[in-house]
Amino acid sequence: MQGHDHSRMTEGDAKEKGKSDAENMPEMDHSKMGGPNPDKMKTSDAEKMAAMDQSKLQTAGDSEMAGMDHGTMDLSAATRATQAQKFAWAFLSVVLLAAGLIFSATVVNLNLSARDVGGAIMPPGMIMLRDTPGESMRDMSAVDPRHVSYTAPANAQGDSELQPRIENGFKVFDLTTSVIKWNILPYKQVMGYAFNQQIPGPRLRVTQGDRIRINVTNQLPESTTVHWHGLILPNAMDGPAEITQAPIPTGGSFTYEFTTQQAGSYFYHTHDHPDRQQALGLYGALIIDPASPQNIPAYDLEYTIQLQEWLEREGYTFPAMLMEGGLPNYFTINGKAYPPTDTINMKVGQKIRIRFIGTNNNFIHPMHIHGGPFTIVETDGNIVPESARIEKDTVNVGPGERYDVIWEARESGRWLLHCHIPHHTTNNNVEEDGAGGLTMILNVTP
Repeated sequence: MQGHDHSRMTEGDAKEKGKSDAENMPEMDHSKMGGPNPDKMKTSDAEKMAAMDQSKLQTAGDSEMAGMDHGTMDLSAATRATQAQKFAWAFLSVVLLAAGLIFSATVVNLNLSARDVGGAIMPPGMIMLRDTPGESMRDMSAVDPRHVSYTAPANAQGDSELQPRIENGFKVFDLTTSVIKWNILPYKQVMGYAFNQQIPGPRLRVTQGDRIRINVTNQLPESTTVHWHGLILPNAMDGPAEITQAPIPTGGSFTYEFTTQQAGSYFYHTHDHPDRQQALGLYGALIIDPASPQNIPAYDLEYTIQLQEWLEREGYTFPAMLMEGGLPNYFTINGKAYPPTDTINMKVGQKIRIRFIGTNNNFIHPMHIHGGPFTIVETDGNIVPESARIEKDTVNVGPGERYDVIWEARESGRWLLHCHIPHHTTNNNVEEDGAGGLTMILNVTP
């Protein structure tokens, strides 16, 4: 129809048009035809007309929708991804995943499983490259809190002398290793490896020529052994794991027997993964008194100093090591960091024999005493000849070394004994009561 906009046809227009079309249709004489019943034809025509009207209305509705603002359209069809888009996203995802795996493989060892590393918690800042083996990670990892079997009282002391029992002419000592919680400060607790539930382990004191027997029972979560540092003894009793003996397994035991041939300041320590076990506290002093008097100056008091370094972060204790991420932040004398290290009370004119033992693993500690020099009388268990003795106020004590010095209290006062590396006289880089770490006081009165 000319002049009509079909896209804007309304329902009323459609009905009028249908009516007009019906009126203009010519009448047919059905009586002259042999066809169907006229009444039925009328019904059929009406149905056809209704269907036509419905079709026209639908067309009009579609045209109406086409003319509407696109903001009201159904967006599901417009946002539905095409097959090409789906393929592109899938391809990009695969590429990104592959890139991530390749990058990770250049940084870490993807061949390691959780079983290989044993659920190890590594020190913050520890550098671990792709070639770092699982055994190395386990060795440097934190002590597992689930392995702690004992919590020592906060004021517990290490290096307590262990009295032997006598069996068939042997002095017999029993040592048991285990994982404990130990206070190095009143507010700071570490998880360590201990002999007889103390750090350092108990002091063993015998006499030159004694026959001794030490029964070692292992309750650590790993194997261990014990080495008798500096002693002359049968090779089978020396202690290096896998070299002179099979490691003592968890729950196992081993008996060491030998006769002491020397006198002097010695110590015992683990020799199975000592970089881990000794750093966590598995060591103790072994003092052998001479069978006959020695040619050294007389002294009034005696004190043994065992040095150690600790790494404690965020409630976890790691074995301190000289490597990135493994450097220590606490330092102890006989298992305590200053202020709770011992104070030695003396009188003016008295002399004290101090046995420095390098039971630590890492640093050389320049140990210094205020208030005047001392005389070095013994090194590594060997008496220094009188003609070779020198006076010093600082001695470098390296890991494994022993120095016996005699210091005289010349003036009254509170005299410091400390490491001369300032960081080693702090507690996590903080001074407390004027010092920290490897510090103790010689309190001299008139």
